Amino acid sequence: MAAEDTSPQALLEKFKLGDDDLAAWEQSGRDESAFLDWLIDRLARRPTGTRARRVYGDESVHDFARRAILDALQLSAQDRLLEIGCGGGLLLRDALATGAAATGIDHSAEMVALARQRAPAATVLEASAEALPFEQASFTAVAMSIVFFFLSDPVAALQECARVLQPRGRLALYTTAPELRGTPAAPEPIASLGHFHSDQELVSFAQEAGFQQVAVVNNDGGQLLTGRFDPRTQLDPGLSYSA
Repeated sequence: MAAEDTSPQALLEKFKLGDDDLAAWEQSGRDESAFLDWLIDRLARRPTGTRARRVYGDESVHDFARRAILDALQLSAQDRLLEIGCGGGLLLRDALATGAAATGIDHSAEMVALARQRAPAATVLEASAEALPFEQASFTAVAMSIVFFFLSDPVAALQECARVLQPRGRLALYTTAPELRGTPAAPEPIASLGHFHSDQELVSFAQEAGFQQVAVVNNDGGQLLTGRFDPRTQLDPGLSYSA
């Protein structure tokens, strides 16, 4: 079997990227050895360009994750939600519809602009998951949708989530399990630079970051991690797994 063509032109065609993406790559002036990292940024890690705006502004993008997160958090008018990696702002929009206040961050300037259009009543900032620009105990809930896969230090990111949560604040994040590596849900070569974790590893990360009542529901490779943060108590972590 012939090896897959991984040249920049071939990968641009594989992921249906257009002339503006090719021009952006050429204008970057980077060596071809850096192309894969650049491509993953442009596609998913820091979405940029015409395709990114179209994809992340579409109602269907990651709708399964959005529904699972919102079902888990059960937001109300008393909540203040932070979404880390808000993309096109669809989860923020749906959170606002519950009466909750909503804040989003993303490290793509284009996604920040798109989220502000989709959820104009939300506060949306350009920032990173590893250094949240908020005071301690600023939120009652934190969400991440298909973001954890890209974080190189998962415990540090979860510790930041805990820092900005009020006592008894809730966490809900949706990510991709190792069994989906190489499938349309996590295609190569993107998968090669991502971070997959077992259900048990996700629980351990959250507990190490200080969360209690940690649980993972794995639905055909889609992992929903939930937990609560309460620094005032010494609760049994109460970990559980659900198929």
